[in-house]
Amino acid sequence: MKDSTLTRFGVSMDKKLLTEFDQLIANKGYSNRSEAVRDLVRDALLAEDWKDPEQYVAGSILLFYDHGHKGLLEQMTEIQHDYHHEILATTHFHLDKHSCLELIIVKGKAGTLQTLSDQLVSMKGVQYGKFTVAPVNEID
Repeated sequence: MKDSTLTRFGVSMDKKLLTEFDQLIANKGYSNRSEAVRDLVRDALLAEDWKDPEQYVAGSILLFYDHGHKGLLEQMTEIQHDYHHEILATTHFHLDKHSCLELIIVKGKAGTLQTLSDQLVSMKGVQYGKFTVAPVNEID
């Protein structure tokens, strides 16, 4: 029996782009284009959903940084203390003599967490940062 909630639609695409998309599908292990398109649409909708600064979200802030950069660790700690209600946990990894990776697990209003992420990622000495979230129900 067919699922009546599924709707078919057509997509026109440049042949080169479609070839690259098919390669991505194969590399990621999708069995067909529809599964891959559904995941892309879900990701796009999620990205829009958390743009509402009042939306409650949970996620992570991933930071790669040079731990030897003068004053960086103190500044990072001070910023994190300012957001102690939103930070659930942090994990710190030493990658080599100079490089560290820090994973900060967060929960709260999207706007507040975006501000926290922006403050950390933009610090001198931080080489790369990424903020990822998903919506959650508001928790007291």
